[in-house]
Amino acid sequence: MKVLSGVFAAATLATFSAPAHAQGKPIDASGSRAAGAGDASQDVAVQGTAQGDQMGDQPQVTSDDITRAANAEPGAETNKLLPEAPLEAPPPPPRHKGLVLESSIGALGFFGKFGSVAPTAFWLHTQLGYEIFDWLMIFGEGELGFTDTSNAQGPTETRAFPIFGFGGGPRVTFHFTERVAMFVQGDIGAMKSDVTSGALANIGYKNAENLGLYVGGRLGLEWYQIDRHMALGVQLGLRDAFGYKKQIGSDLPLMLDASLALRYTF
Repeated sequence: MKVLSGVFAAATLATFSAPAHAQGKPIDASGSRAAGAGDASQDVAVQGTAQGDQMGDQPQVTSDDITRAANAEPGAETNKLLPEAPLEAPPPPPRHKGLVLESSIGALGFFGKFGSVAPTAFWLHTQLGYEIFDWLMIFGEGELGFTDTSNAQGPTETRAFPIFGFGGGPRVTFHFTERVAMFVQGDIGAMKSDVTSGALANIGYKNAENLGLYVGGRLGLEWYQIDRHMALGVQLGLRDAFGYKKQIGSDLPLMLDASLALRYTF
């Protein structure tokens, strides 16, 4: 009995002290024990913790942060979590008013009986005024036109001559928008044809050789540019030029001008 008890005790001790590979654990080609399921789980946990640490280094925006930044007083220090809004464009400067210089180029046509003497003239017009209000301007004007007597005389007798005049009046402007307006103005002045004495008297228009009164008006549209000093315009004017009435018979010496204009406000 004593011998059998000693053998059983030795066998039990040998079983529990055996190496791991002897207990059924797999061994890889190099002879080392492969990692178990517990070791793999531990590796995954370590990787997840590392990724969490990296994400924790980045600032996290919460709804409370957004509300606090939106309600912050102007100039107060914030966490700068929200992007700054772009600067707004400044409002356009007010339309400039003051001393106005306007020049136009166009044509001057003759109605009545003088139209049977002279063809449509090339016409230049200059106007200088002052805007008392945004809607009211007082101005003075000057003009110069070029025509001839080719409608009434042959090539050998035709006389070319200039027509000049000056005058003034008020202009009233109606603004449709900030950049578009319409104006109406009245004109009164004097004009004459600069010809050799008797050149027009011989065909019945002696008074046209001297300064004669004219009364008329002009209608126009203006387009103000981004540059607050500049504006473009188109104009149409009609006048009664008393000095261009034919001396014999009835006549209505009307003149019509049409032009494109450029104005500059100082």
